[in-house]
Amino acid sequence: MSSDVAPSSGAAARERMAQWARRLDAPTTTYYLLLAVTGALVLFGLVMVLSASMVQSLHDTDAGSAYSIARTQAVFAVLGGVALLIASRFPTGLWKRLAIPALIGALFLQLLVFTPLGVSVLGNRNWIRLGPVTIQPSELIKLGLVLTGGLMLGNKRRLLDRFGHILFPFLVPVVALSLGLVLVGHDLGTVLILAAIVGGMMFAAGVPGKYFASAFALAAAVVTVFVVTSSNRLSRLDVWLGRDTDPTGAYRQPLHGRYALADGGWFGLGLGASREKWSYLSEPHNDFIFAIIGEELGLLGTLVVLALFCALAFACFRIAARTGDNFVRIASAGIMCWIVVQAMINIGSVIGLLPVIGVPLPLVSSGGSSLITTMLALGVLISFARAEPGCRDALAARSSVVRRSLAVVPARRSRAGRRR
Repeated sequence: MSSDVAPSSGAAARERMAQWARRLDAPTTTYYLLLAVTGALVLFGLVMVLSASMVQSLHDTDAGSAYSIARTQAVFAVLGGVALLIASRFPTGLWKRLAIPALIGALFLQLLVFTPLGVSVLGNRNWIRLGPVTIQPSELIKLGLVLTGGLMLGNKRRLLDRFGHILFPFLVPVVALSLGLVLVGHDLGTVLILAAIVGGMMFAAGVPGKYFASAFALAAAVVTVFVVTSSNRLSRLDVWLGRDTDPTGAYRQPLHGRYALADGGWFGLGLGASREKWSYLSEPHNDFIFAIIGEELGLLGTLVVLALFCALAFACFRIAARTGDNFVRIASAGIMCWIVVQAMINIGSVIGLLPVIGVPLPLVSSGGSSLITTMLALGVLISFARAEPGCRDALAARSSVVRRSLAVVPARRSRAGRRR
């Protein structure tokens, strides 16, 4: 009898696995995965910003409100959601036409950083203030660079084995101008993200590997120059190398970030129960929000965040692998490198794997420019997912949620039927 049960249970398990494989291979899988992961990260980020920013909000408002930062972040999330929804409905051809104008507009805003509208924060001049609103134009440069790179490299796909076609016109002048304007503002963290975007797109475009070693050497030289010429960056490097362990100086921030992760243990102290956010850890709702996640939700909470970013990377890879459009493939790779590398740099800085570089955790950290622009980029990805073979038809064939809900309500009888 047991010999009969075992094969049947094994067959049932294989059938269930086959069903899951068929579901993953469905044309709408990438579309729904992007929606689910984006929604989860944004909602999770709002909760964590609320928890991490209460003390800072009380300080900023002179104990008037514990929710001022969280309310502002919620407004940014709504604006980002609108941007995502609109972007997701654009066809691929429209994104190709918008690529160069988007980059030109972003570069123009970056130039305004060096006018009286520009604002400096901790030595970085990378913001502009327009009335009550502060904008970081370099975030828009990321999206403009993704779209322009996808367009230019996609059009030259068969010519990228020649150095001249690799260099012009994408690397020079587009990339050189974009990175140069951000470097003049001394925002090295954003430059590293932009470099990762360019590298990812060139790899996806099929640029020969021999050119990457030279590019890496050049990038390392530029980073070295900017580190050794800045006392602030040198102090962060000393902290990372263990030469500076003064708990009242530059070592204070990474030290308390690790205290937070250690205090959280496996399952955390509980949502809202962080001790480090009480003025021990600077920027708990921004660059070091991952430390608060670890303290309040433990190792389990941090692993959930990592799993969500892995799922997002899988969705980007799926789009790039399934499309036949070079523009879509290259732009998807650029957005994947943008979000994943930025998350890696942020998390690496918190856990001590990297020096403190000062970039936010995408979709989770507080900050309007980063949140809205990242959600806009994800809207671009969702529009690419909708263009996958069979996806648009499958979505159109499914009845809406409202229509499915109303289907269970008995239909009203006609007036003639009531007379009978």
